Amino acid sequence: MLDAAALVMRTRGMARATTKEIAKAAGYSEAALYKHFRDKTEIFLAVLTERVPSTLGVVLATLVQQAGEGSVQDTMQELARAALRFYHETFVMAASVFSEPQLLAAHRAEVNERHAGPHCVSETVANYIAAEQNLGRIRADADPRAAAALLLGACFQHAFLSRFADSALDDETVEHTATELVRTLSSGLAPGP
Repeated sequence: MLDAAALVMRTRGMARATTKEIAKAAGYSEAALYKHFRDKTEIFLAVLTERVPSTLGVVLATLVQQAGEGSVQDTMQELARAALRFYHETFVMAASVFSEPQLLAAHRAEVNERHAGPHCVSETVANYIAAEQNLGRIRADADPRAAAALLLGACFQHAFLSRFADSALDDETVEHTATELVRTLSSGLAPGP
């Protein structure tokens, strides 16, 4: 069911994907779909967590604990690569949520109930940057929330532009983009002499 939901949501967006269409693509009845999921938002969240090929969740799960290990730049490049891939893969699905105010409100309520959502990504990255800052590996006057927003926002913007241009996101592009974003951001975060 989730494979079918992922396919339908990727091609039609969440707003235009119906539970009837998802059930049909999965080879089940709509009633069978509702035996497993409360609503379309729950299906969407399950697709994001279980079917989107992404390492973003894995990277975020241990990000703060990595403070002080390896180089900050390497850790942030790993994060940027994962974010670029995740945002590119989910852009069509996620962007369509904003096309219907009721769908957005239902989605917002569902993710808040689960203590999840896009704000959690930013908070985790900001917490990592603050932890590195406390260790003296990031300049003391840097704003961790602003730095997280700059990195994640740039990754999201890249995903938007690549989707708009209908261009693929190959490994070489991901690597180059992650390296340059982090290199540029790091020059403003590096502690002084």
